[in-house]
Amino acid sequence: MPVPKILGLWAALLAASGLLAYGLSSAHFPAALLLGPMLAAIVFGVRGAPLRIPKPGFQGAQAMIGCLVAHAINAEIAGTMLDDGLLILLVVLVTVLAGGLVGYVLTRMRVLPGTTAAWGSSPGGAAAMVAMAEEYGSDPRLVAFMQYVRVAAVVLSASVVARLLTEPSAASGADTMPVQAIPALSVLITLTVAAVGAGIALALRLPAGALIGPMVLGAALHATGLASLVLPPALLDAAYATIGWYVGLRFTRETLRETFHALPGILIATVAVILLCAGWAFGLTRILPIDFLTAFLATSPGGLDSVAIIAVGAKVDVSFVLAVQTLRLFVVLITGPLLAKWIARAAPPDKTAG
Repeated sequence: MPVPKILGLWAALLAASGLLAYGLSSAHFPAALLLGPMLAAIVFGVRGAPLRIPKPGFQGAQAMIGCLVAHAINAEIAGTMLDDGLLILLVVLVTVLAGGLVGYVLTRMRVLPGTTAAWGSSPGGAAAMVAMAEEYGSDPRLVAFMQYVRVAAVVLSASVVARLLTEPSAASGADTMPVQAIPALSVLITLTVAAVGAGIALALRLPAGALIGPMVLGAALHATGLASLVLPPALLDAAYATIGWYVGLRFTRETLRETFHALPGILIATVAVILLCAGWAFGLTRILPIDFLTAFLATSPGGLDSVAIIAVGAKVDVSFVLAVQTLRLFVVLITGPLLAKWIARAAPPDKTAG
């Protein structure tokens, strides 16, 4: 496609994203600058726009969100992990089992082939699940579609719940770091933390390394007073929009056509996982002194970057939410192959064979 036409499509996507983000922000939705671009990108992707966010751009946006989260959670996440470690692990295991149960049901009902249901229903690490699924012989296109339907549904449901349970005055200005004056040196330090943290984590092949590396490094430096993390609002806005576009543009007309027969099952599976996790979140409010929104975001089945943005914007217990989400990501990556094999064995025999 000619460059001028590509630039025109990007300009149109930018304008549509801005209008949707403005409307959602006026309605006091947390993470409006993530949600608006994602919804616009879904429309453009399904209509066949040949637009994609390069992976380095997506990783750069994740690194910015990692610094934002580091600024918000400081040292509290370590204390939360120590104080409620066993309960957090239980929360993680219940969420993972909910995804496994849905994958098992889809496999038994022959909605999806082989281990595709296991990888597609796995609650977290969408990009990692797609890569691992291909290594284990599943259809990566169908797994990717299931994963990003789930991510989009989680963002939508979490934003709606956050909007309903958050006072408008509390949510309206919570999407950015509180900055009155922006020292150039602090911005430079923050960008260095983002680059170094992401570089080390990606070199170590950590899951969601571009997000977790800056988050861990930044939290350590910020909590000990060795560095003050500051990001200009415009840079954060660009990071939010980039993540929204990255997710939304994954929904293409070709993907819809290839997965059309499985779409009802995928949607039912996605809603089922979210409802199971929401039910568990309600149970948590009876066990722990936390509010439902904190529990809902903590148990939401991914993705980590999107939930982090909503959590910071909604003024919940960010340390608890991030502790659960981060631990779940690692548990999912460890248990994914085992769960996929177990679900594959549950598949009924092919009656047409032989």
